[in-house]
Amino acid sequence: MRRRIVVTGIGAVTPFGVGIDKLWNGLKEGVSTANIIEHFDVSDFPTKFACVVKDFKPEEYIDPKKIRRLDRFLQFVLVAAKLAVEDSKIDFKDIDPFRVGVVIGSGVGGLNTIENEAKVMFEKGPRRVSPFLIPMMIPDMASGMVAMEYGARGINFATVSACASGAHAIGVSFKSIKYGDVDVVITGGSEAAITPLGLAGFCQAKALSTRNDDPKRASRPFDKNRDGFVMGEGAGILILEELEHAKKRGAKIYAEILGIGMTDDAYHMTAPEPTAEPQKKVMELAIIEGGIDKNSIDYINAHGTSTKLNDKAETKAIKLLFGEEKARKISISSTKSMIGHLLGASGAVELISTILCINNSFIHPTINYEEMDPECDLDYTPNKGREKEINYALSNSFGFGGHNVSILAGKYKD
Repeated sequence: MRRRIVVTGIGAVTPFGVGIDKLWNGLKEGVSTANIIEHFDVSDFPTKFACVVKDFKPEEYIDPKKIRRLDRFLQFVLVAAKLAVEDSKIDFKDIDPFRVGVVIGSGVGGLNTIENEAKVMFEKGPRRVSPFLIPMMIPDMASGMVAMEYGARGINFATVSACASGAHAIGVSFKSIKYGDVDVVITGGSEAAITPLGLAGFCQAKALSTRNDDPKRASRPFDKNRDGFVMGEGAGILILEELEHAKKRGAKIYAEILGIGMTDDAYHMTAPEPTAEPQKKVMELAIIEGGIDKNSIDYINAHGTSTKLNDKAETKAIKLLFGEEKARKISISSTKSMIGHLLGASGAVELISTILCINNSFIHPTINYEEMDPECDLDYTPNKGREKEINYALSNSFGFGGHNVSILAGKYKD
């Protein structure tokens, strides 16, 4: 019998705040979270703004004694995981711990810790470096810490594939349940890379918008005058569960995950492959695994970074797969227009956004869309959301290194 995989709990920490209610309200209203960075001096940086998680109080969710030993990306993930587990009402005491997995992605890991301890190293010497440097900085500690919190002894590791990290984590989790390795996986992504080094690196790569005079209008996916993405931070965690396992315990079901596509451009370190064939193929693979007609897709949550090349390639890929006529009928939107690019956490948070759209029969907008780019001429749900029934949706994630993931989610039908 085919094992079906459903989402039974979700938790998020985003620039809108802590929790999915704040995320959904912000998305529905079409509000930008971009502001000038205040937690370090940005006067010498070409880009001076980002989408920061403000007023974050981890002590309200985590034992205060643990916090000083946790990098910010670990704090985010533990809070998001706690919210997701509570939302699912799952009791791990009733489940074989070897049937519960944790797979969480992060593109960078503990960058803040690396910077701080490098400074200590060069200013005060090696003996003053924190003994917690390594466990605070390595990306896999997110999945390790969550497993310790809930006693999960099944599959456990990190996915590190730049901006596709969170989506890859969900993809691996989906496959692990589908093939019978586990029954439940706590999965998603976390990132906290808005640090001096992180900002400087992306600035030097010429990847970021420099619209310092108007940060809230800087992230403008698919708009003709886009000039780069806006950094964001946060975490998104989902509880994926085998359907019969979920039904047996009377779990509420948000959506069903039907298929995962994974490809690579094999082309360039940062630029997308110009034919858009790998991006087209990744969506096609997700649809094929889901066993649906591609013409059934109602909505695409685009990777939509607000960069010149990515938005053009993604638009081209959608046209290649669906054909011009169908492509123009699909509602598309970019979550990044409001919360920026959460890097390794983006795939998870954007899948959560997609699921919330499905559950609310509402397409959130792509804000700051003002002038059409002739090469980006589809329906991006400009500036104002709209009501629409969504039966099937794709969530796309494309990362530096050419990593592509597309997740097919659908309205749960018994």
